[in-house]
Amino acid sequence: MSVTGREQNPGRDGQTGITGRVRDIPPVRLLALGGALLVIGSFVGVVHDVVDVISDPGLLQLVVALTFVGSTIAARYLTVRKAVVLAVVLLAGSLQWYLLGLSGATLWPWPHIQYTIALLAGNSVLGIVNLEAWVIAVTPAPIFLAWYLAVRRHYAPSAAIGGTTLLFFVLTGDAGADLTLLGVVGVVTLVGAGELDRLGASIGETDIVATVVAIAIVASVTISIVPAGAAFSFSPDSGLSDSAAVSSSAAPSDGTLEGSLLSASEELSIQGSLELTSELRYAVTSNKGSYWRVAAYDLYTGDGWVRRGGTGSTDQRLGSPPDRSRTVEQTYRAITEIGTMPAVWRPSEISGPAAENARATRLGGLQPIQPLAANDSYRVTSEVPIATASELRDAGEAYPASVKNQYLQLPDSTPDRVAERTEQLTGNADNPYDTARVIEQWLESNREYSLNVSKPSGTTADSFLFEMDQGYCTYYATTMATMLRTQDIPARFVVGYTSGQRVGEDEWLVRGHNSHAWVEVYFPDVGWIRFDPTPAGPRDSTTQQDLESARAANESNVDTNRSQGGEWTPTPTETETEAPETDDQQTVLEEREPSVPEYYGPDAELNGSEFPGGQFNATATDRTDTANESEGRRDNEGGLVPGLEQLTLAALAMFGFAGVARRSGLTDRAYRAVWLRWQPREEPATDVERAFDRLVYLLERRHRKRHPGETVRHYLDAVDADERARRVATIRERARYAGTVDRDAADEAVELVDELVGDT
Repeated sequence: MSVTGREQNPGRDGQTGITGRVRDIPPVRLLALGGALLVIGSFVGVVHDVVDVISDPGLLQLVVALTFVGSTIAARYLTVRKAVVLAVVLLAGSLQWYLLGLSGATLWPWPHIQYTIALLAGNSVLGIVNLEAWVIAVTPAPIFLAWYLAVRRHYAPSAAIGGTTLLFFVLTGDAGADLTLLGVVGVVTLVGAGELDRLGASIGETDIVATVVAIAIVASVTISIVPAGAAFSFSPDSGLSDSAAVSSSAAPSDGTLEGSLLSASEELSIQGSLELTSELRYAVTSNKGSYWRVAAYDLYTGDGWVRRGGTGSTDQRLGSPPDRSRTVEQTYRAITEIGTMPAVWRPSEISGPAAENARATRLGGLQPIQPLAANDSYRVTSEVPIATASELRDAGEAYPASVKNQYLQLPDSTPDRVAERTEQLTGNADNPYDTARVIEQWLESNREYSLNVSKPSGTTADSFLFEMDQGYCTYYATTMATMLRTQDIPARFVVGYTSGQRVGEDEWLVRGHNSHAWVEVYFPDVGWIRFDPTPAGPRDSTTQQDLESARAANESNVDTNRSQGGEWTPTPTETETEAPETDDQQTVLEEREPSVPEYYGPDAELNGSEFPGGQFNATATDRTDTANESEGRRDNEGGLVPGLEQLTLAALAMFGFAGVARRSGLTDRAYRAVWLRWQPREEPATDVERAFDRLVYLLERRHRKRHPGETVRHYLDAVDADERARRVATIRERARYAGTVDRDAADEAVELVDELVGDT
């Protein structure tokens, strides 16, 4: 039934709703509704994957199911106008509920418009504060309206609602290729089958839709939509945009480790093989060498990290550790245009020419509003936490609720074996500090450092722990942070630079290859303490090789007049009572008591020796076996087995290309090719008749069509058929007119035609 300008009667089955029996619904309409489910399922799949990163998506699944039920009921009793009003009220009310649950949120519309622009410009929704509540607030309205309109046979508006919602997530960068393709196919199916339903077409005519589906699949896998990049950052409490993020054409963020250190990237994706440049980034003057911290990330996605929240005033965000600290003064001078502002943790004050350009992130990092130009400089005073190992052991586990909520998150799909292996390794560690030290030393000793690795197909931490033998700092740090979180120890992923080349008593040059990642662990009444599980020796060796290669190739911006003489070392006259150290190990490692055990040193291979994790009997072979045994479970958890979207796409592709084949005649030709070459045996008369039909079809392909009324003998003479063909015609004539034929004659006819076919 077509949709006219008048409102249809919502209570009449067969015109609106699907309140009658499913078998009474026309097949073409069922196909259109299936397209609607694909469109809706595509963007629901996106938000499901998003929520899975932070919590169990069970509540979202319940909300989606209830929305479908409510929409189906509404299709029977509500007019379109009332349903649209209800959807708008539902969306507005849900967003108001979400905002009222956030501290400092405003109901004034302009910040929300800015916020939407920020998302459409490429900011992932993963950066939204209280993400699960936001998803539950925004998801029901488009589901309700898209399904309602499809049920009411307003197919094009339904496709517009569902397609626009999916497009939103494509522009934020959260919709993967598979789900985007499903949505495209769903829109094509919904509109195409809906139009056929409007015209009263039969199911046999849906090959037109199938052909378009096939074209859509081919087009979608060859065309990608790339968001333009983040244009705004999020405010700390409300999730709304409060400042423009850095956008530097000279130093764009590519989502990699160094990319996140060149611009104010809120997302970091873990890559495969990585190349780092030896170009100079900063000149640093400091009373102590350290790790020059750039940014921290709190949300682990399984294959990368996201920093939630936005930037705020440095006066409000900077501060000192809760307990003892040591002051470190630093001055940074940018050597090239760059979009970040390193600082030793924890920065308490910033000054200098570039200070007015600085903002502070929610996680305590500094970030410029506009990129620093070459030679721009700023000064930072940092208060480094002081705590001995014994103090950290006694710090306890009384974590603030805000810390637990933010820094214990793991994707719901994280394999259980990550926690199980961590428990095995740390079984004898009875406090968070010792647990962190065991994990740090185990990773440092049992994985090789290399920039040449293949990106894993599953989650990074699981793959690095069970299936990879080597990796670089992002793999080490991600795995350690994940392992700690499985033990309910707050941890976060941090990026920055190692100290670099020391060119004076208090001067360092920092290059791109000094890019690094490490972990910060939270201790009550102390704050965040750095741990670095990456082997320092191999990392430094790789860095030195890169520098030597760059110098040999005469690359530009690699050296200054002071850097070509190698590492600075103090002379006897410069040596003080306590010589300056090249790297600040954040006090806890410098001052730990001699009795601190080395839990798992480099000489203790997995050979059954006892260490704080207990008796862990695993040789190199055992470790491989363990990984293989877990492979099937990993398959069950979706690591390697195709997911629902891939299987759905495969089925749709088969449907689409079947339509193309039917429309182009390929299916008929394929059937005829099989029919001509293979004849199953039945009773003799049937076998003879089919053998004769095959013969005529073969002769018509080779010569010409048999004219209407033309006798068999005349046709065989006209095409000059050989004796085998004439023998088949004789057997058929005898069977048809004599009324009898034996098995031998039937077999002879079939075999003769087989011979003739074989001659082609």
